[in-house]
Amino acid sequence: MDHPIVTQIERTGYPNIVSQPEFAGTDINGNEVFEGDSIVLLPNGEMILEDDLEDYLIEELGFRFTTAE
Repeated sequence: MDHPIVTQIERTGYPNIVSQPEFAGTDINGNEVFEGDSIVLLPNGEMILEDDLEDYLIEELGFRFTTAE
């Protein structure tokens, strides 16, 4: 005789223990973007994760970050 919880899991599958955020797409670097992530929308309609914006500005657009003298 199986435990009632085992029987329920066999019948309905494992419960979703941790709620997963909704997938919102992929940014220009190929990173998955989920509902609630901070993003920056580019003028061409594409998006980039806010955490990757500085790298994008440096690597793709040639921006230079420095300290004023």
